Amino acid sequence: NTIVQIDAHPFMQWYKKHYGIEVGKKKKGAHGEEDAEEKKSFKVVSKQKARATGAKLDTTIEDQFQTGRLLACIASRPGQSGRCDGYVLEGEELAFYKRKLEKKKKA
Repeated sequence: NTIVQIDAHPFMQWYKKHYGIEVGKKKKGAHGEEDAEEKKSFKVVSKQKARATGAKLDTTIEDQFQTGRLLACIASRPGQSGRCDGYVLEGEELAFYKRKLEKKKKA
C-alpha cells in the first residue's frame, strides 16, 4: 500500500450534498458574505437533517479539509487496470501516518 495526498474538494462536495453540512470552511468569514441557499425539496431537507444528527467528523480530518488535502491509502496493485482504488485515512491509522510524516520532515 502507498500513502498519498489527494485533493479534498470532491469529498467536500459529497459531504455537503449528503449531509447538508459544509466542511473545510472557516466558521465566519471576515467578509461576512453568505452563500445564497439553493432551493431543496422538503424530502431532501428531512433526509439531510436525519443524516446530520449522527454525522461527526474527527478534528484531524477537519484540519485536513481546511488545508484542502487528505491523506489516502492506495490499495490496488499498480499497472493492473489503469486505475487506482483506495480509501481515505482516518482514526488511529491517520494519526500513525501523520506522526511518520512529521518525523520524516524533521529528519
